[in-house]
Amino acid sequence: MPRGTASLEINASCEVVFDVLHDYDKRLLWDTLLDQAHLIGTATADKGVRSLCVGNWRSGFMPMETEYISFQRGQVAAVRLTNRPLLFQRFAASIRHTALPNGGSRITYTYSFTSRPSSLSRILDPIIARRLQRETRQRLEALRRFVERRAEVDSPR
Repeated sequence: MPRGTASLEINASCEVVFDVLHDYDKRLLWDTLLDQAHLIGTATADKGVRSLCVGNWRSGFMPMETEYISFQRGQVAAVRLTNRPLLFQRFAASIRHTALPNGGSRITYTYSFTSRPSSLSRILDPIIARRLQRETRQRLEALRRFVERRAEVDSPR
């Protein structure tokens, strides 16, 4: 099962980054991969809650429904795929937040997947893995820009 990790530092606390990341009302303001993002049947993310995220044209408008299997504010959230979109048999991801001495935080996104159809996994896995790595890095960079820009606007002068 292919796995990948992307990590970067953000000049904001773990709690601030965590809250922005899981605020589906604001998700499309920063997420570079999505055209739609919402929680199913509730207004707030939490363990057991499902979300539906639909990709933009770069991801073939692929719908991915996930369920939070872990949700500890400011620390970690993890999801697993609950539907079966075109290219994924399985998908899971975790996002860990680590506080830094300067008041900022490090976010680490780890994912694993099984592609489908399995008969093409030898071909699909490396292609999907490269694409996921690039898209994950771009999304985390966009999250950082959004959070840090918001912090600049909100800070007193």
